[in-house]
Amino acid sequence: MIEIGRTILSRDIFEQQFLCDLLKCKGACCIEGDSGAPLTREEAEKIAEEYPKFKDYLSEINQNEIKEQGFSVIDKDGDLVTPLHNNQECAYTYTNEKGILKCAIEKAYSEGKTDFRKPLSCHLFPVRITEYKNYDAVNYQQLAICIPGKECGKVNKLPLYKFLKEPLIRKYGEAWYEEVEATADFLEKKK
Repeated sequence: MIEIGRTILSRDIFEQQFLCDLLKCKGACCIEGDSGAPLTREEAEKIAEEYPKFKDYLSEINQNEIKEQGFSVIDKDGDLVTPLHNNQECAYTYTNEKGILKCAIEKAYSEGKTDFRKPLSCHLFPVRITEYKNYDAVNYQQLAICIPGKECGKVNKLPLYKFLKEPLIRKYGEAWYEEVEATADFLEKKK
């Protein structure tokens, strides 16, 4: 474990290589799991506010799920999460022409219709952050659905912390990320 600021990072963040391979996994992270994507209260409010900007990318089935469940729900663990369709697929997804499950919120963002990219928990995947009173635990969640991403990361020699540069900066800022890079350089020289 490595401490940077008020975060404690697993060494996997530095040692594992990763690059999503959507052609192989087909966006499985938007389906797998026993709950929707974790949300902050602010994210849930933003999704509700921005919904008209990405609603048309969603299937009628997903629109109906959101209408019935709401823009966010409380899961069995008491956490605020995105609603699911059929208790599996995130209701904010659509399937593109290549058969890949994609985020409708992010599509609206990429088209300049909203300034909200997607929930941070989705942007950071496969890293999960657990917030405690005195620190945040930043851990790599190794899942079978992400084996193609691990393989692609090895081929491209892309460390996990570099793959997740943008969402890590979104969460903790540029100065924090510069410390991550300096730590990575130090660990590499120690090998």
